[in-house]
Amino acid sequence: MATRRLLIVDDDPAFRTVARALLDGEAFQVAGDAATGSAALAEVVRLRPAVVLLDVQLPDTSGFEVCPALIRAGAAVVLTSVREAADYGPLVERCGARGFIPKRALSAEELTRVLDTV
Repeated sequence: MATRRLLIVDDDPAFRTVARALLDGEAFQVAGDAATGSAALAEVVRLRPAVVLLDVQLPDTSGFEVCPALIRAGAAVVLTSVREAADYGPLVERCGARGFIPKRALSAEELTRVLDTV
C-alpha cells in the first residue's frame, strides 16, 4: 500500500501531537498540521496532502465550512470531533467529506477504512 500524505487540522496542539503519533507510519506520512481553517487552506496548497484530517470546531471557522475548499484544492477530507457523527446530522455528507471519525476512535486503520470505503 502506498503511503498517503496527511495534513492534521485541529486547534488543540495536544491532539495534533497524539494524532501524529497514531497516524505517521506505513499508511500515512504526516506532512504537516494547522490550528485554524485559514492555516489549513494555506497548508493544503503548500504541502499538497492527499488527505486532511479536519476537526469540526476550529477557532476561525467550522470544519464543515472549510471542507469544500480543501476538497477543491485536491485533498480527501475526513472530519473528526470529540462528538459523534450523529450529533451533526447531514452536515458531514453535505460538506463533501469522505467520512467522520470520532477522536476516541482515531487510528491509521480506521482512517484507511474510511478513505477506502466507496
